[in-house]
Amino acid sequence: MITGLAITVLLGGIKSIGKVSGILVPFMAILYVVSGLIVILINFENVPAGLTEIFTMAFSPTAIAGGVGGTIIASILSAMRWGVARGVFSNEAGLGSAPIAAAAAVTDYPSRQGYINMTGTFFDTLVTCSITGLVIASSGVLGTLDASGTMVSGVNLTIMAFQSALGPAGGWVITIGIMLFAFSTILGWEYYGEKSLEYLIRAPIATKIYRFVYCIFTFIGATTALEVVWDISDTMNGFMAIPNLICLLLLSNVIAKECFEYQDRIITPERMARKALKNK
Repeated sequence: MITGLAITVLLGGIKSIGKVSGILVPFMAILYVVSGLIVILINFENVPAGLTEIFTMAFSPTAIAGGVGGTIIASILSAMRWGVARGVFSNEAGLGSAPIAAAAAVTDYPSRQGYINMTGTFFDTLVTCSITGLVIASSGVLGTLDASGTMVSGVNLTIMAFQSALGPAGGWVITIGIMLFAFSTILGWEYYGEKSLEYLIRAPIATKIYRFVYCIFTFIGATTALEVVWDISDTMNGFMAIPNLICLLLLSNVIAKECFEYQDRIITPERMARKALKNK
């Protein structure tokens, strides 16, 4: 179904992608954030205990013993690996993908669009992920074991947390949210790849072929084991981040100069004008 929907939207081109994403993304974000806040309010009295459990599990004697036992370096590297991988997957910071979409915006100053793009990381990670953490912490499901004795984690843990307050409706909220997130991500990354291909090959036929090939890989990804998909995704993200971070270092002086000029020309005069109006 996802492949069929992707083909339908992608064949419509950039305008079709923009229209569909413009509807799905706000709806998805509002649905998840509002539902998450409702769960937190319902379970609000459990928030302190849930946060205590998180810190207790993070700094438990078992975790400390693992470090003392000679695996501290491996533990730190593993934590960094998963933290960076999931952080990048959450907001794409450092990959160089977001500037492709930002480049399509109409703006007077590049820095203005850069400041706008920075809000994406704030809402994706600090707002959405914090709400998810508080939902799980307040639900009392953290540390739950499944039938095989394995600790429940990932999306299954989130579904249990939402169901603790909203019942079956909570599971549907997460299911619908994941479907919308996955579909909008598929559309967004197709746009990134298409614009990159246009830069390398200036032939309309190449773009059309790319869309069909992309939809085929969408089907392959949806029918492949989740662990394999995660490993491939993390590896590809790493390959993207390396050249992008190197370029950011090389262009850091240019970026800093642009930002300072924008602040001197626009931000500082606007602040002074607002201050003058307040004083009147």
